[in-house]
Amino acid sequence: QVQLVESGGGLVQPGGSHNLSCAASGSIFSMDDMGWYRQAPGKQRELVATNTRGGSTNYAEFVKGRFTVSRDNAKNTVLLQMNSLKPEDTGVYYCNANVRSLFGPSLNLWTQGTQVTVSS
Repeated sequence: QVQLVESGGGLVQPGGSHNLSCAASGSIFSMDDMGWYRQAPGKQRELVATNTRGGSTNYAEFVKGRFTVSRDNAKNTVLLQMNSLKPEDTGVYYCNANVRSLFGPSLNLWTQGTQVTVSS
């Protein structure tokens, strides 16, 4: 069994910085693409940033230059570093990972989401 757990949500002032982390555990053979999505109130879930196993990254236009996604393949973790936060960055942030399990088919996992609120 594989689990994906995120941490780091909270209240941040505009212009501030905040980090989110996500870790996979269990019967893992390897991790493929990992990334972050968010859902603002009244809006659909949208891609924020992804990171392939080889380290290639992809960012949504609205976070380019402000957010950085990185991963540690040895620890099966992915980190989202958020800088210059804006009120419009407020939302529920979800971690997503494609996992090759040791004993079964590949899995696409989502976390339950963590609230990030950017407000003064």
